Amino acid sequence: MARKIADWFNLEGKSVAITGGGGALCGTLAVALGESGMRVAVLDIQEEAARKTAEAVTSAGGRALAFSCSVLDEAALRMVYEKISAEWGAPDFLVNGAGGNDPRASTEVEFVEPGQPGWESGPHFLNIDLEGFDKAFRLNFHGTVIPCKVFSRGMLERRAGSIVNFSSMSAFVPLTKIPAYSAAKAAVSNFTKWLAVHYSHAGVRVNAIAPGFVMTEQLKFLHRDRQTGEYTPRAKRTIAHTPMGRYGEPEELVGTIAWLLSDASRFVTGDVIPIDGGFSSYTI
Repeated sequence: MARKIADWFNLEGKSVAITGGGGALCGTLAVALGESGMRVAVLDIQEEAARKTAEAVTSAGGRALAFSCSVLDEAALRMVYEKISAEWGAPDFLVNGAGGNDPRASTEVEFVEPGQPGWESGPHFLNIDLEGFDKAFRLNFHGTVIPCKVFSRGMLERRAGSIVNFSSMSAFVPLTKIPAYSAAKAAVSNFTKWLAVHYSHAGVRVNAIAPGFVMTEQLKFLHRDRQTGEYTPRAKRTIAHTPMGRYGEPEELVGTIAWLLSDASRFVTGDVIPIDGGFSSYTI
């Protein structure tokens, strides 16, 4: 007898580890998956943030564990993996949501204008801080690779599982001013495809989502004028380039991730799925 659609999407009783789980995007995801009957392990470098998300999951009727650790610390991640496995068994799924930028890895200008007064010392690529560049790249790229290495072991042994990485619109076409972040997310997309092939005979699927501009408190801080609350010129350009004419909301990522974790996408691997309101499709 054919399975019902609801059965394909059923995640009840499964367990998932979510890095960056204390943040706005993955915190929303954690609560939604917990409400669906999943057991959610919340990992975040900020202990208080992880704890608050785990409390939100349990308040919504789900089951959760909170862990404070860095996604760049393989030994700490292995300890977390063992603790989760002792409590629930090895996680069925992994969502790699930890990431972010470093102000030192950004430029303040979009274009270099040689010959302008003082241009040599200007806030452009020639003067970018390589330490900041390395930090941003490592957080986003190595911070995806290392959790995949640690948390996929149980999936391989079970010959079943799904990993969802966070890429970005900037992986397709790099956004101005953020070279390190864009390069790292492009690397995440490439690595996602590589690992999907590497694990394809073992029953473990690996995909990524590429969010467009999703409104979070951090983005509000960057895209709204602190005094007036009005959108900045960059924010207005972002909306103008988004056919749906607005920012996304954190909960609008949930459906795609749930699909990628579930059997409803069991023939999907190595893909990077845009969730961007049409941003990546639009030109002039």
